[in-house]
Amino acid sequence: MDSQNPSLDTLRDIRRIMERSSRFISLSGLSGLSAGIFALAGAYVAHSWIKEFNVDTQGTERISDLKYKLILLALAVLIVALASSFYFTWNKARKNNLPIWDHTSKKLLINLIIPLATGGLFIIGLLYHNDWHFVAPAALVFYGLALVNASKYTLTDIRYVGLLEIILGIINIFYPAYSLYFWATGFGLLHIVYGLIMWWKYDKVGAEQ
Repeated sequence: MDSQNPSLDTLRDIRRIMERSSRFISLSGLSGLSAGIFALAGAYVAHSWIKEFNVDTQGTERISDLKYKLILLALAVLIVALASSFYFTWNKARKNNLPIWDHTSKKLLINLIIPLATGGLFIIGLLYHNDWHFVAPAALVFYGLALVNASKYTLTDIRYVGLLEIILGIINIFYPAYSLYFWATGFGLLHIVYGLIMWWKYDKVGAEQ
């Protein structure tokens, strides 16, 4: 058994080198966790605004004003979530002495941006035609497609998260009245669960090793 240990260690080292050269492995579980928490916080605020609007018998706030506030809220959540995700990913890469920006991360970013940009333009088109019913489903589906598309350049677990996002978005199409709950589940709860699993599987265990 002892004579096999050096060989096993060598195989593990080779595997790590191959993973680092072909996949971006610095994604932190805390990135998903923080993004999910911010998404849930945003969903809570949005729910409060919608509830206040529905009970406002005086009609002091127009529906267009509410939609404008919800758009700004969504953008704010997106910016904060991206900033926190970048910080935790950068921090993990720094601790592991890995580059945050290399050939693999460029491929990851390109494959992530193409579906996201397409989805963003599609959602802008929906907003332009004042069709709000399918904004949340479109966001979930295109985000899921982006994760699936980018998963081949990072941790494989991302693919399963993307598939779940797509499934949620498709179901949401048939139940548009519950879009906020689907949005909170996809961008909030799913990210938190994924973040905890990834933290335990890669961050915590990796740090102990």
